[in-house]
Amino acid sequence: MSAVVQSISSAAPEVERELTDGFNLIIDALKLNGLDTIYGVPGIPITDFGRMAQAAGIRVLSFRHEQNAGYAASIAGFLTKKPGICLTVSAPGFLNGLTALAHATTNCFPMILISGSSEREIVDLQQGDYEEMDQLAVAKPLCKAAFRVLHAQDIGIGLARAIRAAVSGRPGGVYLDLPAKLFGQVMDAEAGAKSLVEVIDAAPAQLPAPDSIRRALDVLKGAKRPLIILGKGAAYAQADDAIRQFVEKSGIPFLPMSMAKGLLPDLHPQCAGAARSTVLKDSDVVMLIGARLNWLLSHGKGKSWGDAPKKFIQIDIEPKEMDSNVEIVAPVVGDIGSCVDALLAGMGAAWAAPPTDWTGAVAKKRDENVAKMAPRLMNNNVPMDYHGALGVLRTIIKERPDAILVNEGANTLDLARGIIDMYQPRKRLDVGTWGVMGIGMGYAVAAAVETGNPVLAVEGDSAFGFSGMEVETICRYQLPVCVVIFNNNGIYRGTDVNSAGDDPATTVFVENARYDRMMEAFGGVGVNVVSPDELKRAVNAAMDSRKPTLINAVIDPTAGSESGRIGNLNPQSALKKK
Repeated sequence: MSAVVQSISSAAPEVERELTDGFNLIIDALKLNGLDTIYGVPGIPITDFGRMAQAAGIRVLSFRHEQNAGYAASIAGFLTKKPGICLTVSAPGFLNGLTALAHATTNCFPMILISGSSEREIVDLQQGDYEEMDQLAVAKPLCKAAFRVLHAQDIGIGLARAIRAAVSGRPGGVYLDLPAKLFGQVMDAEAGAKSLVEVIDAAPAQLPAPDSIRRALDVLKGAKRPLIILGKGAAYAQADDAIRQFVEKSGIPFLPMSMAKGLLPDLHPQCAGAARSTVLKDSDVVMLIGARLNWLLSHGKGKSWGDAPKKFIQIDIEPKEMDSNVEIVAPVVGDIGSCVDALLAGMGAAWAAPPTDWTGAVAKKRDENVAKMAPRLMNNNVPMDYHGALGVLRTIIKERPDAILVNEGANTLDLARGIIDMYQPRKRLDVGTWGVMGIGMGYAVAAAVETGNPVLAVEGDSAFGFSGMEVETICRYQLPVCVVIFNNNGIYRGTDVNSAGDDPATTVFVENARYDRMMEAFGGVGVNVVSPDELKRAVNAAMDSRKPTLINAVIDPTAGSESGRIGNLNPQSALKKK
């Protein structure tokens, strides 16, 4: 019987069907969801995928190391509110991208790490496949969600789940595992197209409970010395107008965390950035908007918060964040835009400003500190100190508020946070919650690609070392990035001595290194400067030209301090104390 059927079948005219495969389905799924940029490193098994994605109109930027590509994808997510895509090879490449994925999750940046992987049959039996690793199991503890797609018809659903997980609720990193066999799987093109999913309303508004809004406003009304702290979650929300209206209508001093700087200009009359220690210590009610009471705020307790009793109001999309370190007397759970809109609506027309003795005291302290700092920022010392160099960059950012500032280092980061004023939201990008080094060049590439704006990357010489080879990437894509390296010959400072042998001290680098020549090697512009005046001319020329530029800014090797401003986190030997 089967032979007869086979014979009849063979006699019938064959109907040609259009086919598709895993490569094309992944590309089509990305494009369907508006994900048109990929950051990654090519190699087995995703080399052809990168070529095909590029040919299909997706911008594919190839890096020199997966960690830097991952950092680029993470900050792309922060800037766009769409998941940044990082593409890596299997096993070692996947592991290189994993640091950035965990960084994205910790910082609440939406990102999807897509990695090729070895075949399940061999991995599960541990038979020694090429770059064998159970990548899904490794990724799960370090990200918000992790998925593996084994069949071509599931690619659309797999990517849709990854997108929703990355951007909904508290954003974060997601891992998507694509075994090598998946790319070559073939299926009917019409069925493949129907299997794709366009994600609708991936991050729906989460409205706060009306009672929580009334409670928060009641606590705020009873405050004598209120303070608002803006975190990078507030910047990510892109509810800029509502946040400005709320802060200004309330009349309350505000303190921006580093990546929230510019939500309202740092020179705004209510900004208490230059009076940080005063407002933390003396406030009686603190409202957190998209900020967490983690180590960056001394966990909401301890010496920096003073002895004055505190009541905390917290706005966050994650209920579990409440009471994480101290009691939150007025938790407001929901997305920041909806929460701030509800607060504005509940304030009414007759909202009373805080007592003038409080706002006056904050303004006085702020002005005193600004005046005290001003002469230090105007020096033209040779070799430069941090204040003279940062004073120049402060002026440049004021004159170019559209420029994006990327910043990392120890002293370079800690001092720049307080010295360089920002005027627009999401223009300052830095190490974030973990305080990790190495984000610089990845962030710089993504900031230039996603916004088209010129980028000023201010790097400590140690921090630059983690991602420095990506200056070739900057030159290859001709991105408008100016990198300024504060070169003080070492980590923290360049003067430490090894008293026990001939090797250099552990914190000392090659003396008088010329980082500018690295950029010249790849066709960019390299400049060596030794004074603030020279630095100003070089940075302005770079920003005007929009050419890839690296400026080696020679800093006094004695100028730095141990661990920057977080030396208290660096344990000291008990024997040394004795």
